Amino acid sequence: MTDRSGKQVMRPGTLILAMLALLLGGGGTGWPQSAPPSLGLQAPGAQAAPPPSTPAPSAPPAQEENPGLINEMGKLFDKLPSILPPIKSPSETMNDLSRLAKPSTMVSGRVACPVSSNGAPDCKQAADQLCQGKGYKEGKSLNADSAEKCSAKVLIPGRQRKPDDCRTDTFVTSALCQN
Repeated sequence: MTDRSGKQVMRPGTLILAMLALLLGGGGTGWPQSAPPSLGLQAPGAQAAPPPSTPAPSAPPAQEENPGLINEMGKLFDKLPSILPPIKSPSETMNDLSRLAKPSTMVSGRVACPVSSNGAPDCKQAADQLCQGKGYKEGKSLNADSAEKCSAKVLIPGRQRKPDDCRTDTFVTSALCQN
């Protein structure tokens, strides 16, 4: 297949199939084959030769390592149960979730965020004030609004505006309150 510039390109599916064929397909040694099983029948006049005696090994022979994709995936699946956390029953899961969830209520209002020591607005304090005004203990800011507040000097015709003539105030307009 060619793209618009005339260069040869492969589709991802074709590329994956080619790689799988290379990994799983030909090349390399094949699986060893065992001799066909005998059914206990012997040719007439032929004596069964005793199998050659080999000394018994002291330890079982180690399984030969077969490097490859399938072998590596098998190792991964062997390790998988030790990696994953234990599975909880549905009742244990519900108990965990109920302990995490706190009842909360959304309230609306308008409280100015005070300026913190680094110059940024502290809207956590404003959200707490908004919630405390509605009878709750603390809150988190959900929505904020900002407005530019300027001195009356800005309205004088012909006067040049200076950097300290206006400031931006931030307000919390809705908060999530908790007891």
